[in-house]
Amino acid sequence: MQKGTILLTGANGGLGSAIVKKLDSDPTLASYHAIFTVRDATHTEPLHLNSTHDVVSLDLTKLDNVRRVAMTTNARVAAGDIPPIRALIVSAGYQDFGKQTWTGDGLDTTFVANYLGHWLLILLLLGSMDKEAGRIIYMGSQAHDPKDPRNSRTGAFTNPKYKTFVSDAASFHAIAEGKWSPATEDAGFRGGYRRYGASKLFLAMMQHELQARLDADAALRGNKICVVGVDPGVMSTGMQRLAPWVIRVLIFKILYPLIQLVSPNMGPRPTSRAADEALDAALGDGAPGDDGDEVKLPKDGYFYERAAMETSEESRDVKKRALVWRETVKLTGLKKGETALANWK
Repeated sequence: MQKGTILLTGANGGLGSAIVKKLDSDPTLASYHAIFTVRDATHTEPLHLNSTHDVVSLDLTKLDNVRRVAMTTNARVAAGDIPPIRALIVSAGYQDFGKQTWTGDGLDTTFVANYLGHWLLILLLLGSMDKEAGRIIYMGSQAHDPKDPRNSRTGAFTNPKYKTFVSDAASFHAIAEGKWSPATEDAGFRGGYRRYGASKLFLAMMQHELQARLDADAALRGNKICVVGVDPGVMSTGMQRLAPWVIRVLIFKILYPLIQLVSPNMGPRPTSRAADEALDAALGDGAPGDDGDEVKLPKDGYFYERAAMETSEESRDVKKRALVWRETVKLTGLKKGETALANWK
């Protein structure tokens, strides 16, 4: 009997591929049905896994595509074709490295690919989640917090005007439309990094706001669904494909590997390690910490290297996260009946 369904976005990316590999190599996970979403399934090599699985095309920058995938998945769960979703892991990520683009709806691609498409997918699939043990896992990033000391070497948040992201609805829409820190103002890595950071901030806000709404939801009373963030750290993946040669090749392909030969704990983290942490958060009761004690994964938790962390101060601002939620509803065009969440507005 299958234990549940695992739905993974970005299954053919660096981290996504590592998660798929982990799922296949662990015999205890063979009893889960898997749905692996990729941007274009017709250009993906066939997977030969021990568990039953589907490979589904999902372009997160096209909200009508997100709706179709969610509708099909919901119908399959309702019909008993596949079990309820035990883990929804949103791993797909995009960073433009200064090569800013917009979607057909006129929104910044980074904003939609990382945040808006995932937000809509999650809300649409809530009714298919395992109410007793379901977990929603998203990939966080140090970029969401200008005060994170790991960002100091990037220089992206040195200017005081970039110390915060959102002040009102207009500032949120400026980010959504790519008018905040645009490539016309900063065409380099830093401008793209700030846009990437904004999208990750909104995911952190979603974590807190969605968990609070789930816990207070009368329609889902008694549900035990957890929303958890995992910061995978800096990794060498396809994320750098749009980066300039210095970053893409010199730093990630030459310098970092040399550094790791001398000190394995420096440079990018292995995707296999981040995959272990993501799956522990998605399916485990807990995970061993650095001191050997078990780290629990509570609702609304955020972790880096299995250590509990706080998301940024801005992401925890109740008024700001409520504002971002309301404006996100407007951008996605979410309507009554599309989500199982009662308090969705």
